[in-house]
Amino acid sequence: MDSEAIARLLPGVFQSALHPVAAGVVEPDRRLSATLGVMETLHEPVETVLRDLDRYLDPRLTRPDLVPYLAGWVDLDWLLVAAPSEPLATTASLASGLGTLRELVAAAADLARWRGTARGLLRFLDTATGTPGFAIEENVSGDERRSRPFHLRIIAPAEAIPYRPLIERVIVAEKPAYATYELVFATSATAARETGRKGDSR
Repeated sequence: MDSEAIARLLPGVFQSALHPVAAGVVEPDRRLSATLGVMETLHEPVETVLRDLDRYLDPRLTRPDLVPYLAGWVDLDWLLVAAPSEPLATTASLASGLGTLRELVAAAADLARWRGTARGLLRFLDTATGTPGFAIEENVSGDERRSRPFHLRIIAPAEAIPYRPLIERVIVAEKPAYATYELVFATSATAARETGRKGDSR
């Protein structure tokens, strides 16, 4: 906001002081003009931020140190914690580090909408690992070929093996709380199978 715009917001008595008429000559009050100039200077940094607000709130555009902060806004800061007892640490566990976190924050609204569904879980896994090709099987049969209710088999592509701890954390956080799971990697389904934990979603 420039000094003229600020002046228009002042009470009438101040506006008249800016434009006094003396013998037909307009001589503005220099002290008030200088004060308005200072106010204009003080407003400039805030207005610069407001003009470029997307550069702060858009996870794909904001500076690196703000991305974890935005992740906290959309309840994704748990991805940055190596263990419940440890503070926010690093994005190293994500597929491409900060780039992956940016994409997850950008997709957070849609991920929250589909949380607890196969669609939401698959999209989360694809984005977090940077590896497409995950699949979910429901109504899986156990050792006695009986259907296991509320049990999921998540099949991960072989390329995602390095991200196994991340995959399991995402599954536990995004699957329905009442469901159990097993994680199978496509290379060796029998050897790589693991039965997941029961309990809360985190």
